[in-house]
Amino acid sequence: MAMLKLHDLELSGNCYKVRLLCALLGLDLDVIPVDFMAGAHKKSPLIDMNPFGEIPVLEDGDIVLRDSQAILVYLARKYGGETWLPTDAVDMAHVVSWLMVAENEIARGPNDARLHDKFGFPIDVDKARQIAARILGLLDARLSQNDWLAGDHVTIADIACMPYVALGHEGGISLDAYPAICAWIGRIRALPGFIAMPALHGES
Repeated sequence: MAMLKLHDLELSGNCYKVRLLCALLGLDLDVIPVDFMAGAHKKSPLIDMNPFGEIPVLEDGDIVLRDSQAILVYLARKYGGETWLPTDAVDMAHVVSWLMVAENEIARGPNDARLHDKFGFPIDVDKARQIAARILGLLDARLSQNDWLAGDHVTIADIACMPYVALGHEGGISLDAYPAICAWIGRIRALPGFIAMPALHGES
């Protein structure tokens, strides 16, 4: 099997999702840092791999994939078996529904607030924090009744949603009012093979 290659930015939660799932699956991953500030993701060879000009980009032999949620689906289906992405229609739909939350409410809420505060992006941070408050309330309610977002065990739904929630404090969003979310992050951190990233909730 050819070694997986990830074109990566250490501080990106989307890149971290891929690194984390690979670690949990025990996959060898060649992490290739991208000089984001120099715009390397907008130039060859990366722009040839992903015309959207974004990272992460995953290479698995001749296969090249973009978008963190799509990469999670690929890795789960190819290397993770039923555990990470079930094939039952209802169970799969539940997982996918949370992938959409990661791509939408979490991206436009906690992630956008972090982009504003930490990286100086010109974003409406008040709107981002309003979106964050709503989705964190929904997440906490779900996780107060269930250990995991989809089903009775960890799936890629949890891996997709956790990073930017756990980085929300870098966008002025505290998790103190959301004990079920904090406990869920703790459960993910306790998984065998777990790896962290800078500033993740629970890091000293």
